[in-house]
Amino acid sequence: MANPDYSAKNLTVLEGLEAVRKRPGMYIGSNDSRGLMHCLWEIIDNSVDEALGGYGDTIDITLNADGSVQVVDHGRGVPVDIEPKSGLSGVELVFTKLHAGGKFGGSSYGSSGGLHGVGASVVNALSARLDVEVDRAGATWGISFRRGVPGIFAGDGVDAPFTPTAPGEGLTKLKRVAKAKTGTRVRYWSDPQSFLPDAEFETAALLARARQTAFLVPGLALNIHDLRGAEPAVHSFKFEGGLSEFVDYLANDAPVTNTWRFQGSHDFTETVPVLDEQSGRLEQAEVQRTCEVDIALRWGTGYDTKVQSFVNIIATPKGGTHVAGFEAALLKVLRKQIEVNARKLKAGSDRPEKDDVLAGLTAVVTVRLPEPQFEGQTKEVLGTSAVRSIVSRTVTNALNAQLDSTAKIDKQQNTMLLEKVVGEMKSRIAARTQRDTQRRKNALENSSLPAKLVDCRSNDVANSELFIVEGDSALGTAKLARDSEYQALLPIRGKILNVQRASLADMLANAECANIIQVVGGGSGRSFDLEQVRYGKVVLMTDADVDGAHIRTLLLTLFFRYMRPMIEEGRVYAAVSPLHRVVVINNGAKKNETIYTYSEAELTALLKKLKRANKRYKEPIQRYKGLGEMDAKQLEETTMDRGARLLRRITVTDAEAAERVFSLLMGTDVAPRKEFIVAGSAAIDADSIDA
Repeated sequence: MANPDYSAKNLTVLEGLEAVRKRPGMYIGSNDSRGLMHCLWEIIDNSVDEALGGYGDTIDITLNADGSVQVVDHGRGVPVDIEPKSGLSGVELVFTKLHAGGKFGGSSYGSSGGLHGVGASVVNALSARLDVEVDRAGATWGISFRRGVPGIFAGDGVDAPFTPTAPGEGLTKLKRVAKAKTGTRVRYWSDPQSFLPDAEFETAALLARARQTAFLVPGLALNIHDLRGAEPAVHSFKFEGGLSEFVDYLANDAPVTNTWRFQGSHDFTETVPVLDEQSGRLEQAEVQRTCEVDIALRWGTGYDTKVQSFVNIIATPKGGTHVAGFEAALLKVLRKQIEVNARKLKAGSDRPEKDDVLAGLTAVVTVRLPEPQFEGQTKEVLGTSAVRSIVSRTVTNALNAQLDSTAKIDKQQNTMLLEKVVGEMKSRIAARTQRDTQRRKNALENSSLPAKLVDCRSNDVANSELFIVEGDSALGTAKLARDSEYQALLPIRGKILNVQRASLADMLANAECANIIQVVGGGSGRSFDLEQVRYGKVVLMTDADVDGAHIRTLLLTLFFRYMRPMIEEGRVYAAVSPLHRVVVINNGAKKNETIYTYSEAELTALLKKLKRANKRYKEPIQRYKGLGEMDAKQLEETTMDRGARLLRRITVTDAEAAERVFSLLMGTDVAPRKEFIVAGSAAIDADSIDA
């Protein structure tokens, strides 16, 4: 119960870094692995800001076995002289005072990722130990901190005895170096009091961020040394192609257009609070800013959209004014172009919407400007309003110039782009019409499921199962083997449409795909509703041969492309049917034993085991090529009986990796698929080709 005696004595004021330690989530988002990684980004971004300014072209990041991490750059080095107002050295000021740094006035950095002056000090506050070494002015300077307090450690490691020093006395000169040598080295141990026990540095996330930064800062080398495992690992990233190379890396479908580059720079006026040095007060003043826009984009034959946005090389995953201006300009320009060419494109009077324009688009949108306004320290959304119109103007001018180009290759690509957008528009309208028709049928209770569906009696979604079976022969056997109370059957004829290559309209026009989507009941694409799905499990039951594997892959492509929540929720399974049936002969009146094996290796091991036990078995051993070869009893006990069957759940742990695999196996680009097949051919022998 709250204290009824609430007065001024109950109020608490958190001073300096104490506020960070008390409420770390306000500054780094959370105290789990995500927050731990955010601290590392803050230190790395300070080094990247130096490289952006033209100081230093290499950054080394080391994950040490003792739990510490070190970031080394060759920038100008954090200032070591005394800041007159505080009496502290520049290093101590940056690492102990919130909202202190060289990125406020605009004189030290034209654009930077660190904007609020809290990054280094927040990391320091949440570190059990932090060591800084600076090469500057012909010497190496050093200072150490424990949970934000400067002092001296009597030894190496996080647990070494620590003695605090008075403010302004922590920085010491360690040795002399060449005057031309400059840079900063930061090594820190995260404080276990501030982070969850299972928080750890995620190698995959670090590599992805380093690769991304190398794309955004051409010529910058980032080297990651992971010393935590038995074998040290080194990863290096350096790209000269910049955003164009970044887009080519992100895109995984065949191109409709080349990778286009749109660049521009515009000035704007912003009213911001400025500190008056004479009065010491903040006063509103108009400041002239420059916003630089750099965008790379291309359209591909696929239907997914990948737009990554950045402000001063800091990712803005939730977009902001720069992304809004980019999308608005694309829609406006392409609408105008389609309207002008409506007769040629057979577009009619319909107008494309944003999703039509963005389908198949891969783009990287970056802007650089001093002191951008973000929503929160995590910098996920850009809020500077003037950026929207600047980006929109840049894209409008550049895209109009591209679409008006008279070069032969440009005219071909421009036509293909407009045809793709119009095709998306028509597919969206067709899909909406079909949904509306279906809803009207449902409202009139006239909806009829496909005649081929053998439904179950139960209406309990969680307990029901839909088996998609290959062919009518398997359907006949499965009818006798199933439990009709909760198991439904839907046969498909041969290989369904490869939806990785087909448009939405083609997919909806395909009878097999349309039947599957109708029977599952949740719709398709962006409008898919998991709560409307009619079955708790969908089981893909195909033959144990190459054709069966291909059909299963085609079905998974359909689910991944248009009913992905089913896979993400773990509700799609592949039935694992046996390859062999071994009947072990028992002596006397004892009944013979039937054993099923699921691979050649398992069969070989079983036969060796029987031979050692002096047991006989019937020959020849039955080898199943398809489900139709089984009788109902065999199919029931191997594939459909819940107590004995084996199912393989299909999951997506990494959607981006899964996207690349589906594009590789089922996409239109043949060369990478050929390389994949050739590379994997050594693992296949002639006897297992039909397995």
